[in-house]
Amino acid sequence: MAEILNQWIPNVMVRTDVLWQSFVDTIVMVGWSGAISFVIGIILGIALVITRPGNIMENRVCYQVIDKVVNFFRSIPFIVLLCGLVPLSRLIMGTGIGVRGAIVPLVFGCAPFFTRQMEAALSDVSPGLIEAAQSMGLSNPEIIVRVYLKESIAGIARGVTITIISLIGLTAMAGAVGAGGLGNFAIMYGHDRNMPDVTYTTVVILVVIVTVIQILGNYIAKKNTHE
Repeated sequence: MAEILNQWIPNVMVRTDVLWQSFVDTIVMVGWSGAISFVIGIILGIALVITRPGNIMENRVCYQVIDKVVNFFRSIPFIVLLCGLVPLSRLIMGTGIGVRGAIVPLVFGCAPFFTRQMEAALSDVSPGLIEAAQSMGLSNPEIIVRVYLKESIAGIARGVTITIISLIGLTAMAGAVGAGGLGNFAIMYGHDRNMPDVTYTTVVILVVIVTVIQILGNYIAKKNTHE
């Protein structure tokens, strides 16, 4: 097997340590930025839904502010965020490059996207369920947890799946400016040094990762979909 791999992907086989480190860097970036983005996205997504006109905690000012802020950051191309947030990355993370330096722009690029995914999932909850919960005397926090979130698990699972896959794409893009990860590995060796086997191997690895995430997301969504 090793001989076959040495024939097919020779440039990868002599850099397996670099490939492994790049894989770890990608997981670290996705893990940290994803976790932070999910927390922010859940909070903002819930806020958008419950403060929307006609909902349980209607607040037009709050809704408009959050809506406009989310739209603002979603409209900025990620490559611009990477460059524009370097000073903020240095302030927060102590560096504007590498894996640590990429986490801040990844959060700014991912959180607004996941916020919209959360908003869409929660918006699918039937108004009748909300009215029934209110008639039973449930408080607003209880309605958020026991109705909005509980009834939206399938939609949230789909949103998380889409967001993680998009985030992996953002980490690859971050590699273009030296953030590390599989994207950086493919660009540094596959593109800059004309080693196509490195590029193809990176593509295969990313496809496998995305496929596994999609399968898990579909499984969770299906298990929580009401028949």
